[in-house]
Amino acid sequence: MYLPTHFKQEDLAELFELIENNPLASVMVVHEGEIEANHIPLELDRSIGEFGVLRGHIAKGNPLFALLENDQSAYVIFQADLAYISPNWYEGKQEHHRVVPTWNYRVVHVKGMLRKVEDEKYLRGILARLTRTHEATQAIPWKMGDAPKDFIQEQFEKIIAIEIQIESIVGKFKVSQNRSAVDAENVAKALEVESPEMAESVRKYRL
Repeated sequence: MYLPTHFKQEDLAELFELIENNPLASVMVVHEGEIEANHIPLELDRSIGEFGVLRGHIAKGNPLFALLENDQSAYVIFQADLAYISPNWYEGKQEHHRVVPTWNYRVVHVKGMLRKVEDEKYLRGILARLTRTHEATQAIPWKMGDAPKDFIQEQFEKIIAIEIQIESIVGKFKVSQNRSAVDAENVAKALEVESPEMAESVRKYRL
């Protein structure tokens, strides 16, 4: 990943927070020169190792399943807020017009070893935690016990747990750090309605 110094985010707490708030990851492995890419919700366990462990599950019908007869090196991307940035929001647009459009975004890239875990109790734990987390905003949160036991058991037979031991982690928070404070504030103001999350990020990490 192209990573100018002023966009590099090295605060692990910030990187972990982005992962936990944006758990749908792009998970990629390379097999025989081809990229196998999947989009998988993952949970982060910060307590294991230097950078933690990611856990999730995949369908046994997924081509990735066949590749996991052996552990695989994986590249994982988490993406948070993003927004198109118009040059109309820069001071220079009115003065010299030497400005161009861009995008602001925040991402975390992770490298690690991906493996399958053939343990139903382990799998149930992952699914129970993911469900509790993502159902928390529902008036009546769904839980596995709401569905018939035989139906749930059928679903368990179709999926398998995976985990990724994180070996390296890097963040790129591109939020107008290369612009003047005035330009950055103009960007934040312009995004307050259309992309309030990015407006907040510009103010938090740039201003």
